[in-house]
Amino acid sequence: MSTTFKPLADRVLIEPAAAEQVTASGIIIPDTAKEKPLKGTVIAVGPGKKDEPMEVKVNNIVIYGQYSGTEIKIDGKDYLIMKQGDIYGIVG
Repeated sequence: MSTTFKPLADRVLIEPAAAEQVTASGIIIPDTAKEKPLKGTVIAVGPGKKDEPMEVKVNNIVIYGQYSGTEIKIDGKDYLIMKQGDIYGIVG
């Protein structure tokens, strides 16, 4: 990322995983029927709040709610920014 972005407080910047292109049985999913991914990679983390330290770290793969976060575009790339509380858990 050429632009430096530092989230504030308990915010997390996430790069969503790519949507599935083909089902397990080999059916190609058209763009209009693709579901929003619920998994992504943490790109940047805020410093946390005084009473709530940050548990996620850069490069963690996380699961979040379908309607969590706000979509933003940085350097032409799509990201989500959300509060740490909107993340359900860390994968792996």
